[in-house]
This record gives sequence, structure tokens and C-alpha cells, in this order.
Amino acid sequence: MFDALTDRLGKVFDGLTGRGVLSEKDVNEALREIRVALLEADVALPVVKKFIDDVRPQAIGENVIKSIKPGQLVVKIVHDALVDTLGGDEEPAPLKIDSPPAVIMMAGLQGSGKTTTTGKLAKRLREQERKKVLVASLDTRRPAAMEQLTILAGQAGVDALPIVSGQLPADIARRAMQAAKFGGYDVLMLDTAGRTTLDEQMMNEAAEIASIANPSETLLVADALTGQDAVETARRFNERLPLTGLVLTRMDGDGRGGAALSMRSVTGLPIRFIGMGEKLEGLDVFDARRIAGRILGQGDIVSLVEKARAELDQAEAERVAKKMAKGLFDLEDYAGQLRQMQRMGGLGGLMEMMPGVKNAKAQMAAAGIDDKIMKRKEAIIMSMTPKERKKPDILQASRKRRIAAGAGVDVAEVNKVLKEHRNMADMMKKIGKGGMKGLAQSLGGMMGGGGPGGMGGGGGAPPVTQAQLNALKNLGAGPGGPKLPGLGGGLPGLGGDKKK
Repeated sequence: MFDALTDRLGKVFDGLTGRGVLSEKDVNEALREIRVALLEADVALPVVKKFIDDVRPQAIGENVIKSIKPGQLVVKIVHDALVDTLGGDEEPAPLKIDSPPAVIMMAGLQGSGKTTTTGKLAKRLREQERKKVLVASLDTRRPAAMEQLTILAGQAGVDALPIVSGQLPADIARRAMQAAKFGGYDVLMLDTAGRTTLDEQMMNEAAEIASIANPSETLLVADALTGQDAVETARRFNERLPLTGLVLTRMDGDGRGGAALSMRSVTGLPIRFIGMGEKLEGLDVFDARRIAGRILGQGDIVSLVEKARAELDQAEAERVAKKMAKGLFDLEDYAGQLRQMQRMGGLGGLMEMMPGVKNAKAQMAAAGIDDKIMKRKEAIIMSMTPKERKKPDILQASRKRRIAAGAGVDVAEVNKVLKEHRNMADMMKKIGKGGMKGLAQSLGGMMGGGGPGGMGGGGGAPPVTQAQLNALKNLGAGPGGPKLPGLGGGLPGLGGDKKK
């Protein structure tokens, strides 16, 4: 979502942090570039003007001019201003769902992802808040809208209000309120009807439902890819409905990201959640500091750790840890690591959250390193027999040909997977014998010694060398080697070029 803006700002900051002294002229030129970058990202003009007005007096102040590292101080000032624009540094407020049955009303235009978001939020409330949830579709106009929510409810593990054909939205809302009260539900979610455009009939219907249900939370679901249209939708909805928060969907899209930066300032409403993809797990709590970090290329390690914790099978992790302590790491373990990475969002999702990988991402794309590689490697491993996965040393030429045919790849790719596994198994043995010291020596030799590439302080990360990129492809440890729990000391499954 923010790639274009991140690249533009990264170039501005690279120019600032490369200088030992900054003049007022240097800062003013940088602020002009930042202003253009924000406007090109479709941020609302009043928001951009306020942002620059807030940053300018701090960025050209005496503290910056006399600072030992003035460029880095300007980056920090811009980061703090981004956090303020996105909603401030306070912890995200929890939903008001303490008085059962608490009603959450979902509003928005048709096509904004409202029904899918309803399913995502219901799943989140059930799993993380331990709430008993009932969902009800009030969308009597869009074909199969009610059936869609019923299917999503089943996937999320929550109950859906039975469909009664011919009922008006207001009557469905009253029936849902009774069902939630008598059924002992903690939360009732009302998925209201949307339109392709805002109209008076739609707003009157939404207002009537709000008066019947008296919702604790009224969340507006807006498509982040619509840019300034999403901001205008939020403003007009807020004039007619007692909105309590916003949910931005399709934050993993290739839009310019301006809606996310404008919404909070224009409406004054907090952004509660951001949605990514169609899977029911793709809903995250909005955190201004984390988003600002992503925009400035600083990554989001906190979200990465949370995602790892959520997806990690504790029992499986303990089993693998015991094997690693003995220096054992077979192909079954390797396949498990590949699957875990895919559950965590794949290589692209993980790289989005890691700091200092702006240059690495472009080089990885050019080298043909993507999520398809991980799936192909898993297919290769799954084409082996259980005995072969446990003891890969028995794999001779004829067996490799059979495995390659089963996975639909060349024998060369089978050999690459086996080589990667051997390298990782050797690392596991060093961990077992020498602890983290053994691992550090292994990685230090692989990366040519020195500190982690691309993870240093300051502005722009140093470019990834070809040797580091080759090491990434052949072993699966990223540039700088950020390690994740349960990933076998590195990022597995990245070796090999795309199949020709």
C-alpha cells in the first residue's frame, strides 16, 4: 500500500542523512519533496498543509542545525508527525463490548468489503476476546449477501441469524436484538446494506437501524484503494450516523495509501482496524506508530512477533526445539517451516514488517525470489516418501527423478532443496554443540563477517551485496539475518531461481 510513498520519502531521507551539516535551505528543499510525495500518495491537501506546517518549525530549529546527526533528527521529527496525523501515540482503544449483548453496526458502501470484514471481526472477537458472537445480515438488496454472511459465520465459528425471506431491514434488526438477548450472546454484529453511491434512502435506513439497535460501536468500512473518495464517504457518513471508528480494507493493495493518512484528520474518528486480503485472519488492530514505521521503511517487528506467536504451534515448536538441541533437522521439519512462513503471510508479508529491507525487496524480486518458490519446495518434499523425508541420504538418482516428476520440477531443483536442507541441518548441529556462538560463527562466515547488512541505524540501509543475495537464495537467511521464533534460525525456502 505505501511502497511508492516509502520509496519517495526514502530518497529524501537518504539525501539528508548523508550530510554532516544541514542548512535551512536543505531542510526546506526536503520539506518540498515530502509535500509532493504526500500529494502524489493522494493525501488530502489540508492534511498535507497541516503536516508540513507542524514539521517545518521543528525541522529548521536550532536543535536540528547543531545536532551531531541532523538528518536522523529530521527523520524522527517526520516520524512523530506521521504518528500524530494517523491518530497519536496512545494505545488503540478497545471496542466497547462490555454490556451484553453489545451491538456493533457495520456501515459502508457496497464493494468496500463490509461483509467480509464482519466475518473477520467476528472471528477475532471469538478467538481473542472469547466472546459469544451472533451476526445478522440486514442487506436485503444485494443478491446472496445474507447467504455470504452465513457462510463466513460458519468459517469464523460464530452463529448467524436464520434468514427469513421478505423481511425489511428494520424488522431483521429487531429480531436479531431479541435473538441476541435470549441466546445469551456477548456481541451482536449487524451487517447493514451498502450502495454503489451515497444516497438519502441508504442514510435514512442506516439511521433507522441505529435508532432501533442503539449500537455500542458503529464502524464505517472504507476501501483504502479509493483514495479521496473514501475520505469523502467517511465525512458524509459521520454527518448522519454516530460513527465511533473506521476500518480500512485492502491495505495490502497497490494503491497510494492517502486515505489512511487523511481519514483520521478529516473525520476526527480513530481507525480501529485494517483489513488485508480475503482470509478471515487478515484483520489487524490499527496502530499509528507501527504504520508510521512501515511508511518510513523502519518495519514493524512488533506485528511480526505477534503474528509469529499467533501462528506458532507451541507443541510443534517444542518438539522441533528438542530435535534441534540434538542436532537433528529432517525434511519434515523443513517442510513445517515453509508452511509456517506461508501462514504468517508469506515472504512478502514478512518482508513488509522487517526494518531496512527496502533495497533487498527490489533485488529479491529481480532475482526471482517469491512465495511460489516456497510452495514449490514444499511440493518437492511432499513428493518424497516418509522414509526419504526422514533420511534424505538414501536419495539416489532414480529416486530424485521420481520426486522431480511428482512435483513437476527438474531434478536440479530437487538437488537445491536437498542442499539447502543440509546447510540448515549443519546450522542446527552447530547450535546444538556451541549454542548461539556456533550459530553466530556460521552466519558470520556466510555473510562475510561484520554487522548485519541493511539493519544499521541512520537513514538509508546499505544495498545488499550479490554475495548476500546468493546466501539468501542458497541458505534462507535474509540480508542481516533477522531470526524468527520457530523458523530454524533463518527464513527457509528461498533458494533457487524461478522455474524456466
